[in-house]
Amino acid sequence: MKRRMGATFSKNVRCPLLFCRCTNMRIRSGSADSNSGTLGFNSQSEVSGRGGVRGRFRRLFGGNKSPTNPTPANANGNATDGILPTAEEPEELYTFQERLEQQCFSEASQILINEENKLFLQKNESYSLQDYNTAIEKLQNQHQELEEAILKTIRLSLNPGEVSPEALTSAVKAIRKEIDQDNAWMQEAQAEKPKWRPSKLETKHEKVLKFMVEERLDNPTAQCSSPEAVQGSSIQADVLAMGRQLKEDLKTVVETVRRCYPEKMDICNFYANIFHNVFGVRLRKIAEFGLDDKDCTFILRWVNEYYPQILQKPALSEHIRAADLGKLLPPSLLQPLEEQYFTKQQSDMLTYIGEVLSEAKQKWTSGEMPKTEDGCFISDTAIFIIEVVNGGVTSAETVLADRTKAQSLTTLLPELLQSYKSFLDDVIKSSKPITGPTVKANLHCIEQFSNVLKRKRFLFPDEVRDQSQFILKEMQTSAHSYLLKPVHTQLKPLYRKLSSDWLKGDNLKKLLENIESKSLDLQGLARASHQELMGTFHLDVSVEYVKGLINGDRFKDAKKQEQAHDAVHRDAQLLQQLFTKLGSQEDWLKDVLLRIAELLRLQELPAIQTEVFTMGTLYPDISEKHVSAILKLKSNFTKANRRTVKETLRDVLNESATTTTTTSTTLENTRSFFSLLTL
Repeated sequence: MKRRMGATFSKNVRCPLLFCRCTNMRIRSGSADSNSGTLGFNSQSEVSGRGGVRGRFRRLFGGNKSPTNPTPANANGNATDGILPTAEEPEELYTFQERLEQQCFSEASQILINEENKLFLQKNESYSLQDYNTAIEKLQNQHQELEEAILKTIRLSLNPGEVSPEALTSAVKAIRKEIDQDNAWMQEAQAEKPKWRPSKLETKHEKVLKFMVEERLDNPTAQCSSPEAVQGSSIQADVLAMGRQLKEDLKTVVETVRRCYPEKMDICNFYANIFHNVFGVRLRKIAEFGLDDKDCTFILRWVNEYYPQILQKPALSEHIRAADLGKLLPPSLLQPLEEQYFTKQQSDMLTYIGEVLSEAKQKWTSGEMPKTEDGCFISDTAIFIIEVVNGGVTSAETVLADRTKAQSLTTLLPELLQSYKSFLDDVIKSSKPITGPTVKANLHCIEQFSNVLKRKRFLFPDEVRDQSQFILKEMQTSAHSYLLKPVHTQLKPLYRKLSSDWLKGDNLKKLLENIESKSLDLQGLARASHQELMGTFHLDVSVEYVKGLINGDRFKDAKKQEQAHDAVHRDAQLLQQLFTKLGSQEDWLKDVLLRIAELLRLQELPAIQTEVFTMGTLYPDISEKHVSAILKLKSNFTKANRRTVKETLRDVLNESATTTTTTSTTLENTRSFFSLLTL
């Protein structure tokens, strides 16, 4: 039956021509493809100015109330003298009631509009007063019946299967026709108006949509997608149910409802605004109620994570402008929630880190030997702390949708590291059998902390990162000093011999042999920590070598100075080879010795000035005193020349001081050598 009626409609029913008073043009209410969402207006009416279809009707339907052409024409082309436009009689095969039952609301509306124009605009002497009143009453009832049917269709449009796309499309067309008729009556001051004009169907349509959304979010029916989603408090369950309903309904709007409205009505964003506002109102009431910490976190995640994720789904983002919607909660409510969340997260972080450090101290106090892995002493202290910091900041960035706010969770990290440093200092001061292994295990922790500060810079504000790096460097220096002190004590006699007869290199060879044997006592460190320790050992020995050189014999002529250059060059190679073998990666130490050797070889003042200028640039911790001590090894280099060279150094150091800004990068890359060389 439906198929037969559809075929009859498309073949035999022609839509009436309505002569518009406002445009002096005809608007054809034609049938539209049910999937297109268009209303079938002809091209003439679409470009007919403010009163035409392209001029948007009020609010959702857009448009203006006042047409621009005040003098319409009737069907014969004559002026109407204030008479409203009258529709031509269509060859209608169906009655109003039949069209209503078929849910052909647009056609039903046109039937009533034609009857309305006939009753109110055309003089018909065949009507008695009683018949006229009866006809008006019938028409009013029919109009009310049509309106109720249209609004019911709109109200059920988000329920899958209850309203067909064809019925919804026809209902939207009918609303547009009723708006046209309302606008036409507003321009007619002389004729008697029907009681139902204006119908205000557009406003009623918007109210129905808002009421429908409120009702659906208050009584959600969308099914839970996973068992774990139903866990949590009643507040979480309610918010989750509303969120699921919002997601499913917006999906329905985009996939189905959108096709039943003209594109220019932007129905997807209209619905999105309603859902956003209604959902936001419900969340505001919840937020104002006062929340425990878990519910607080849950609400923040919905505002900053879950809700934006819904709108960012490809199926929705193509049709909904999420950026125009803004936040679900205003700043006045978000700020206290964020403060509550931040306080809880920071408290949890501090408590956990405190427990980790307390456990490490307890193991130390009880004399427990650190555990080993592949022959290396290790500790989980840093791993646990890093995990909680990384997890806390990463989670906070998601919950708060603000990296800067999330980073502030780590503001107390330097204070915690200072507490950790105090613990390590106590370990170093003790004389327990497990002191050495414990120090080695904690060097592993220091290395892990340093890596996180360098590689995951986004977790920390610059000030926190710089302070933390400084504390860790101090801890590493203390640990290295503790482990290397007994080795240096045994090597001290050999250091003293470096200042005598060192041109032959015999004393250095003995020193290198002892260094290699003593380095066995420094095993048991993780690879990276061992490399750092060997680098410090390499630095210490290089400083002792230069100290022995400066305290040794003077070279009276160019020949002796050339020999000294060759000897230092040779020794630099030997030191580099040994410590590279032991694991040091401080290749720059060889360059320091080679530049000192070059100063011994050079004879011309300008060449020496150039070399000193380069050294001042590369090693800003070098002083005039250091340069003077090296140049004093050259007996033939005058005091006046030394003064000139020191002035050159002074200039370059002053220039470097005025152009260098202290940043975390410069702190990390600063290499100290000459500042360790006490004269």
